[in-house]
Amino acid sequence: MSSPSVLSFTQQGWEQVLAKVKRAVVYLDAACAESLHWGCGSTRLLEAVGGPACHLREFEPGAVGGGAEQPKAVFVLSCLLKGRTVETIRDIVCRSHFQYCVVVTAVSHAVHLTANHVPAAAAAELEGQQPVFEQLEEKLCEWMGNMNYTAEVLHVPLLLAPAAPHLALTPAFASLFPLLLQDVHLLNSARPDKRRLASLGEVDSTALTPELLLQIRCLVSGLSSLCEHLGVREECFAVGSLSRVIAADLANYAPAKNRRKSAVGRASVVFVDRTLDLTGAVGHHGDNFVEKIISVLPQLPGHTNDVMVNMAELTALQADEDNQDMVAPGCLAQPNDSAAKALWEALLNTKCKEAVMEVRRHLVEAASRENLPIKMSMGRVTPGQLTSYIQLFKNNLSALMNHCGLLQLGLATVQTLKHPQTAKWDNFLAFERLLLQSLGESAMSVVLSQLLPLIKPAARRTKDDYSPEELLILLIYIYSVTGDFPVDEDLGETEEKVKRALAQVFCEESELSPLLQKITVRNCGRIFHEGSLEVLLGRKVQ
Repeated sequence: MSSPSVLSFTQQGWEQVLAKVKRAVVYLDAACAESLHWGCGSTRLLEAVGGPACHLREFEPGAVGGGAEQPKAVFVLSCLLKGRTVETIRDIVCRSHFQYCVVVTAVSHAVHLTANHVPAAAAAELEGQQPVFEQLEEKLCEWMGNMNYTAEVLHVPLLLAPAAPHLALTPAFASLFPLLLQDVHLLNSARPDKRRLASLGEVDSTALTPELLLQIRCLVSGLSSLCEHLGVREECFAVGSLSRVIAADLANYAPAKNRRKSAVGRASVVFVDRTLDLTGAVGHHGDNFVEKIISVLPQLPGHTNDVMVNMAELTALQADEDNQDMVAPGCLAQPNDSAAKALWEALLNTKCKEAVMEVRRHLVEAASRENLPIKMSMGRVTPGQLTSYIQLFKNNLSALMNHCGLLQLGLATVQTLKHPQTAKWDNFLAFERLLLQSLGESAMSVVLSQLLPLIKPAARRTKDDYSPEELLILLIYIYSVTGDFPVDEDLGETEEKVKRALAQVFCEESELSPLLQKITVRNCGRIFHEGSLEVLLGRKVQ
């Protein structure tokens, strides 16, 4: 048996779920679907369901219920069984003909007690009991219409989506973001004057909203389960205000205290606030090809960390946007394809030039194994060269099936190299280097002045100019690498010019992107009425 790992933690959790899904209608929420996607693949779930027809459905209020020929349902959820989630389960069950319902939650029963305001002392006395889950089981039988029907509610820690052996994602917490300085004012509005917070450094768990505290406790529950699987006693370190709260909560989490008493191994866990590396998030350092793929290809619906790969290239259809929806898209996650996994890890761990060469090498080796008539060429790897290799598999069904995962990654590489946004990526990198040089030699007002000519309304923009979203990325980059700086009259005047130019661009856009809609709806009064560029950037200059 292999040693415990992030991957085995996820796969072990899914094995518990798969044992329950035979001939069932399975409802998945987005975060659990993403964990399945990276951990063991949807094919594994389809095989476990079996039967002549398989019904996988998105967990949502309008989800289709089960018919008379579908007596069993399994709900796999990443969240607390409370509020709107329970209402959605009730609505689906009530309009179905289920006789057997299983509800799997990624959140432990201990956190459900916290969510139901059970005091810590009372919760300690309930060790080994699960009254919250038992009450929901009774409700499920009631909603199914017969108390003699079967209902199960269980906890399986489906926290992670393992993208690689040493890289795991937490899709259920993709929106969890550290506090900003503006949040201190919001927290203070609910506190008495004598207990007001002066800075982010003073924020602790008692200052947070109940909703945020519950979200943190859900994360802590999953992390504690991971440490239990690994058999380690963790020592927590934190960099940043919210990370400090999370680390403290894990250290004080009652089930974790009991677990640490018997743990054999040791591990250091470092929490780092995401705001401390905004430069890395918006920068275009160009070292990793996967970063480019995720940046330019369209997002896979419902996923936070995978993309759609146009597979029309391998069909009789023309591989263009008109036909993209006629063929199911490919993706990056290939958990059941060892060759594709090896290439994926190479893409993650090597620089762009080496990564593209690895794609060529894998395609050549695959074509050779299938005895396809490949023509070797050395030197620089081009999109056309990779396309010619991929086309060799087009009319060979056996070869397509044997190397489907590899071909998806190959097409993702080709489409990224040919994408117009890739050329703009290099322009970003060059301009960021210019900005860094300017910041070292000039005042902030001079740097912003260099940006002003690039802010162009839609009517004057060409394909090579920066879009509104890209301008915001550049602004975040500038302010993030600068840190705190003094405000003078020149800077204030230049910032006003930047704000007016941005406001004009936003107002003259024929259609705002979803991100810009979210920003303007949430912050338009604060940005354009108060005139605060710092609000948009999530920081405040000193």
